Amino acid sequence: MSTQQAAPDWGWTGRAMKILQAENNRSADTHLHKVDLPRPWGVDLYVKDESSHRTGSLKHRLARSLFLFALVNGWVREGTTVVEASSGSTAVSEAYFAQLLGLDFVAVMTAGTSSEKIALIEQFGGRCHFVDKADEVYSAATAIAAGCGGHYMDQFTYAERATDWRGNNNIAESIFSQISHEAHPQPRWIVVGAGTGGTSATIGRYIRYHGHPTKLAVVDPEGSAFYPAWKSADASVVTGVSSRIEGIGRPRVEPSFVPGVIDHMIQVPDAASVAAMMHLAELAGLDAGPSTGTNLWGVWQLVAQMVADGERGSIVTLQCDGGERYRGSYHSAPWLASKGLDPAPHVDTIRDFFRTGRW
Repeated sequence: MSTQQAAPDWGWTGRAMKILQAENNRSADTHLHKVDLPRPWGVDLYVKDESSHRTGSLKHRLARSLFLFALVNGWVREGTTVVEASSGSTAVSEAYFAQLLGLDFVAVMTAGTSSEKIALIEQFGGRCHFVDKADEVYSAATAIAAGCGGHYMDQFTYAERATDWRGNNNIAESIFSQISHEAHPQPRWIVVGAGTGGTSATIGRYIRYHGHPTKLAVVDPEGSAFYPAWKSADASVVTGVSSRIEGIGRPRVEPSFVPGVIDHMIQVPDAASVAAMMHLAELAGLDAGPSTGTNLWGVWQLVAQMVADGERGSIVTLQCDGGERYRGSYHSAPWLASKGLDPAPHVDTIRDFFRTGRW
């Protein structure tokens, strides 16, 4: 949070708001790709490609919302240094928006963040501060903001508040608009991961507010606190483990995670996330990062259940970012081996599923 106390210069704030609104007006919506599945299954899969945003990920929407939220609250002003704790993609997007507004930006992240993301943050004028463990980012970001009189954006607290879940062109409204002319315009499932919890909160609330029959499934990588907390209804769960899947999974339950809007959760092995990411390129020609693979590992299980039940319908999931950010890591066989990640058995599981329709 900001350490500034004086009244904001609302003239500068108004100009900043217009810059962000103009940027939004220049941005077309992201594509909703239909991925062909075996026709006898009777299930249609759609992948919303969030990698096509200017900053290359789902976090572009969040970053814009966080900046607008901070501006109208008087937390970010002319000359404010913006600080964020991030696994990389949110920091890339926030660096871009900070540059648009002429503000300094500092990203606090673990030292293992992909070099491609670090380069993008620096390309947009941001600086990076590294910590050893994921649970150290919060205190480090707070200290840096306090030391420079800046503002800690704190995506993990404000993600679920900064986006209008009722509509206003959020991702849920976009999904339902884009699928409205398809054979099954009311998806059986929407499947997403959780990093802050903001996306699942927005989609879950939107579904309930508008009375859609759609169910929300959230996938979570191994070691993350979200799945055990949801399963046990205990928000105090702490794993203290850094997720090996960048962008999702946390060592603690973040304030923006809203378990009450979630209908189902699936815990996904890290190597399975990589396998599903690889299979997507083979199946649909979509070059994605590992969190997209996490989504798909959950999708295939839900598709299998629909096929087993003889249920026809549609499922929507997200392509969170592009594979170009992970050439030296998740798309590198030597790197995967160094991390003890072997996707091969999980690739076989997916291919067997496509042969048999059974999970």
